Amino acid sequence: MSYTHNRVLNDTTIDDADMRVRAALKDSGFGVLTEIDVKSTMKEKIDVDMPGYRILGACNPKMAYQAIGIEPRIGAMLPCNVILREVDGGIEVSAVDPVASMSAVENAALHDVAGQVRDMLVTAIDAA
Repeated sequence: MSYTHNRVLNDTTIDDADMRVRAALKDSGFGVLTEIDVKSTMKEKIDVDMPGYRILGACNPKMAYQAIGIEPRIGAMLPCNVILREVDGGIEVSAVDPVASMSAVENAALHDVAGQVRDMLVTAIDAA
């Protein structure tokens, strides 16, 4: 089972891809709660250079509220991470598969919510 849904945005920069992904996430009901510039962090913390790499913590408040109501400790697995990373020819966008990430939680109702969130994330990534 793959744990991410992936797409390459060809011939673009990480900043342009970031704007496209954020807009597509917003159109699908997600907001970005967190952002980590991994490239900058690695340079600052351990003085290494690496290609552009960002992690966006995406959240659909309605779905998060529903999941927390079903499984109160599920917040340990939120938000849904979406990464943007520089690859040859463009930017690869990868969104976590919530079904895969929550498979260790034995709760059928939660798995139903995770499936809905996965579909929403796939729609957003494919639209970016």
